[in-house]
Amino acid sequence: MKRRDFVKNISIAGAGIGLVSPYSLFSQKAPSKIRLGIIGVGLRGQNHLHNALGREDVDVVAICDIDDRMLNSARNIITKSGKPMPKIFTGDPHAYRKLLEEKDLHGILIATPWEWHAPMILDGLSAGIKYIATEVILGITLQDHWDVVKAAEQHQANVMMLENVCYRRDVMAILQMVRQGMFGELIHMQGGYQHDLRGVKLNDGKSAYGIGVEFGEKGFSEAHWRTNHSVHRNGDLYPTHGVGPLAEMLNINYGNRFITLSSLASKTRGLHNYIVEHGGENHPNAKVEFKLGDVVTTQIKTANGETILLQHDTSLPRPYSLGFRVQGTKGIWMDVNHSLYIEGVSAKPDEWEDAKPYLEKYDHPLWKKYGAEAEGAGHGGMDFFVLRAFVEAIKQQTPTPMDVYDAASWSAITPLSEMSIQANQTVEFPDFTGGQWMYRKTRFE
Repeated sequence: MKRRDFVKNISIAGAGIGLVSPYSLFSQKAPSKIRLGIIGVGLRGQNHLHNALGREDVDVVAICDIDDRMLNSARNIITKSGKPMPKIFTGDPHAYRKLLEEKDLHGILIATPWEWHAPMILDGLSAGIKYIATEVILGITLQDHWDVVKAAEQHQANVMMLENVCYRRDVMAILQMVRQGMFGELIHMQGGYQHDLRGVKLNDGKSAYGIGVEFGEKGFSEAHWRTNHSVHRNGDLYPTHGVGPLAEMLNINYGNRFITLSSLASKTRGLHNYIVEHGGENHPNAKVEFKLGDVVTTQIKTANGETILLQHDTSLPRPYSLGFRVQGTKGIWMDVNHSLYIEGVSAKPDEWEDAKPYLEKYDHPLWKKYGAEAEGAGHGGMDFFVLRAFVEAIKQQTPTPMDVYDAASWSAITPLSEMSIQANQTVEFPDFTGGQWMYRKTRFE
């Protein structure tokens, strides 16, 4: 697509967009105990299932999956919890539509392969569900994102992406410091998804992690569906873990917004080399040509003048890191070296100091209050907080702290990065709020 056509299409899509009214959206009686349906109880969905079952204010009344192995695992989790067995929907890829017909559902949670997120959200909205939580990402194409935003507005409903890294303990402490001006005026931010997924994208069809070189029909869990995205797509396929926390610090959609994006991709070697090393050069998958560059780098400019650097790096050997960097006129924090420097505050000029004392001093009130409950919830406790945010919004009949505009803005980085790489040029970033970003106030506290 030519750049002028791309900008024209965005302008047309954004014309006349109206934000969901908080007054008409939350007029229902607030429930003290919510009835939750979960679509997708694979390994990720089972984590949410476990956490939901552990809450006294949640009844899981329906689950859906088409994989018998995953359904059996989910049944075992429910049985061990001592909670009643929910209705189970299965049999075909659209069995979830029957779940959506259940009466008195207060909300649904979606934890399925990426390509199903947007269709399931749209079907849920059409079925009258007012609260929908989805695992990242929101959609595949840019049009998916527009469709979800416009449908949420049309149905006066709330769509929240379950971006749990926004609730990481150190990230929330740094957010506190940002909002108190410790780093001064923000200038530059970095983050990403830097995680060796070779043993996730490739397995033996039986074990989820670390064994074998199969994918697609012969793969299990994420290797069954996720790896095909690496075969056919070239872009930042998983941007929200990195950009979500940074967007909260920069008040994206709340007085600021993304305006341009530029991406480039390295050559691709990692997955091929892994297959050859573990399966031999004659294995059929050694002949597969993977389109995804091993390292995809994305630059974003904001309306307020900050720059953001994101990196997607999942096919090479490396320790896990989201690579956060928060830099302002008074100082800098980097998570890789667990250090920060604040001019005039740090003990020695131009020398890093341990971030731990600051993270403890500025520990977020949510972590102080619920840290003990969050233990064992998954991802260092982050999963507790993201589910809690969704559940509390339903109970109080208030907007979720991360809304459909946040979900669209963070997730749209993927199709925009694909466009940028293919065209080898900077692309304009759509404004999903239709100009209302200038006036909105953040609810993420």
